[in-house]
Amino acid sequence: MMTNLIQYALYLVLLVVLAIPLGAYIKKVLFGERTFFSKFLTTCEKGIYKLLRIQAREEMTWKTYLLSVLVFSGVSLAALLVLQLVQGVLPGNPQGVPGTSWHLAFNTSASFVTNTNWQAYAGESTMSYLTQALGLTVQNFVSAAAGISVLCALLRGFIRVQETGVGNFWVDMTRTVVHILLPLNLVLALCLVGGGVVQNLKGAEEVTLLEPVAVSAQGELLHDAVIDPATSTVSVQGKPVAGAQIITKEFVPMGPAASQIAIKQTGTNGGGYMGVNSAHPLENPNAFTNLLEMLSLLLIPAALCFTFGSAVKNKKQGVALFVAMFLMLLVALTVIGVSEQNATPQLAQNGAVNVSMVDQAGGNMEGKEARFGIVSSSTWAAFTTAASNGSVNSMHDSYTPLGAMMQMLQIQLGEVVFGGVGSGLYGMLAFAILTVFIAGLMVGRTPEFLGKKIEPYEMKWAVVVCLATPIAILVGSGIAAVVPQVADSLHNSGAHGFSELLYAYTSAGGNNGSAFAGFNANTVFLNVSIGLVMLFARFLPIAGTLAIAGALAAKKKIAVTAGTLSTTNGMFVFLLIFVVLLVGALSFFPALALGPIAEFFQRMV
Repeated sequence: MMTNLIQYALYLVLLVVLAIPLGAYIKKVLFGERTFFSKFLTTCEKGIYKLLRIQAREEMTWKTYLLSVLVFSGVSLAALLVLQLVQGVLPGNPQGVPGTSWHLAFNTSASFVTNTNWQAYAGESTMSYLTQALGLTVQNFVSAAAGISVLCALLRGFIRVQETGVGNFWVDMTRTVVHILLPLNLVLALCLVGGGVVQNLKGAEEVTLLEPVAVSAQGELLHDAVIDPATSTVSVQGKPVAGAQIITKEFVPMGPAASQIAIKQTGTNGGGYMGVNSAHPLENPNAFTNLLEMLSLLLIPAALCFTFGSAVKNKKQGVALFVAMFLMLLVALTVIGVSEQNATPQLAQNGAVNVSMVDQAGGNMEGKEARFGIVSSSTWAAFTTAASNGSVNSMHDSYTPLGAMMQMLQIQLGEVVFGGVGSGLYGMLAFAILTVFIAGLMVGRTPEFLGKKIEPYEMKWAVVVCLATPIAILVGSGIAAVVPQVADSLHNSGAHGFSELLYAYTSAGGNNGSAFAGFNANTVFLNVSIGLVMLFARFLPIAGTLAIAGALAAKKKIAVTAGTLSTTNGMFVFLLIFVVLLVGALSFFPALALGPIAEFFQRMV
């Protein structure tokens, strides 16, 4: 037990230690200050401005900024969609995979453009190398940069006084990619390659198995099969198995994986190069790569809290937001870790199976890699659903009811427990605005936040930002629940089957991208509906955030008085967490009661 606690503590401490200096660096980059890498990277940045004819000093109103985000995202969506449809006739396709269906292409394009990276396909058998590198990896960079850019515009809203401009989207995007994402991911990708992650342009290979295996006619592995090589027959317990196949070779995928895996983690993208994501030994071979990938999940979202404090010249404010997020993450990690370690009565088989930690991993190891065990799997699950990431190193479908519920709940809270790069913090700031408004009503004062009055206009948009995720998830999953053919996509029935459906739309509406492994989403209805949910949940909060940024930038600063509500103390942190839980948890309690909570009582009571 003590070893497990040390591992959990190590992951959290390393996250904080790395996030603080990165947050200071990001602040310098976003506001054009000189850094250690400026001499070289600024030359690249200016070269891009010249090539694309960007006027770096041009200021945009919030509406122009929003239009730029929408146009850029729209063009990206169309280009990625076309690339998938015609990949079969393009180079960079050693496997000769054909173009995807129109509905899968739409879903995948919406997914990667919105920084969600929900996948209704297996990457190594569906996408060509060209699509993976030129399409998906590029979107991993620019969709993450778009989120940070919108956050930067909001920061200017708090900083500027009686101005109409909130920055320049093209400048913010360029600086984020050139100065932050490219250097960070170059280093991470090289470390991953050094750790054994595949990175090449070779076609997939077939290797002969050391020992043949047998599968049934339905494709299920026959564990106790006896194979007779002479007659090519398969028997189980002395009885021949009709239709069984003997497998003697294995498909080993190759390709430029490490370069995509690095940005999928740091950009809170999550889209796996392989179908099973970071549970695959070529995406995540060992404990070293697992540690790097897991820390990368929350590194930039956590760092942005400190960036915020430094930008508004109130470091305590950034710390307060970080503490609120960290405490919610800690609770979720505790519940997931304890639930998985205790397992369920069904796994214990009334004591017939040893689920203790004596001489073995113990607990619920179903769907988890023996390489990582329960601690690393639970930590990854908590981190990836706190971040708007969605990458996995274990199968969430196999988690205990409470472990799975906490993963869903973190996403349903609006992805504000650190959340996505940029999007998590501007979502939490919307909740902070809502919190100071409620607190102001309680004491009879005009709400103020960072020296700016919070008036009805900002409140309306803050509510839109806070409720966009619940609306997208509940409406989407509600419609899907009454569509008859959706039931065919479920791997399980009953409460767990409903959890598969709810998790799918939760993941899409929360811009997360992870999934219950048993859910088959590659149908016309699910691809289109989930794609629309992702677009709605991404761009409505962006519109609200930029509207708030424009309104705040136009306001004048007001002096802090004795009656001003402190937004840096423990009381504010408590109120902020309370409001997040009030809006998020209560919105989803009825749905959770039908899924993981009902399953908990079925299994545990």
